[in-house]
Amino acid sequence: MKKKINCIILDDEPFAVKLIADYASKVPQLNVLYADSDVYKAIEVLNRETVDLIFLDIQMPQLTGIELMQLFNQKHNFIIISAYAEYALDAFQFHVVDFLLKPVTFNRFYQSVEKYTRWQETFQTTDDTDNSLFVKADRKHYKIATDDILYIEGLKDYIRIHTTDEKIMVLETMKDILEKLPPKQFVRIHRSYIIPLNKIKLIEGNQIQMIDGTFLPIGETYRKLVGEWTERK
Repeated sequence: MKKKINCIILDDEPFAVKLIADYASKVPQLNVLYADSDVYKAIEVLNRETVDLIFLDIQMPQLTGIELMQLFNQKHNFIIISAYAEYALDAFQFHVVDFLLKPVTFNRFYQSVEKYTRWQETFQTTDDTDNSLFVKADRKHYKIATDDILYIEGLKDYIRIHTTDEKIMVLETMKDILEKLPPKQFVRIHRSYIIPLNKIKLIEGNQIQMIDGTFLPIGETYRKLVGEWTERK
């Protein structure tokens, strides 16, 4: 039996709230914890409950959808529901699974939920006592020990995980994979590279040499972060 997806629905239009809540009631996997227009009540639910997915309108009277995502981006996944397509670009800088344009049909809503489910299945970690993760690639599931990762390379919509034994291509973004990795062990050094700190051999100028001899560039926007991480070690 699949795990229930705890979700909230937040929209300033009562009709839109009712419609999406009705759609959600038709998807057995969804468990709606809150459906209304009060941002602050939604925040109370987010602080009190484990919420997996947020259906969110961008234009809200108290806090905008963008402001709300800024508050909770590291903890939650979002499906944006808006009448304004121009918000799509701003929204996707956050952890947005999909962007639905109003009026939303049930078919489009269901596709969006399925997209979230596939994303969850594509990349998930194991329990805290097992320092490994599962990735889905080439219709197979790979279990990778995080200690075996040499570095991760971003290639547009894909990532290539370089391990001590192989290279695995996964349909995933750099942002999403970084959120799934142990935060005290991995750091992003460039828009195209994530590295484990324990695999650094030396830092020379604007490059890092890994223990396998590979040299990787340090992006200008990441130099300060790399410095902070190395100072802690």
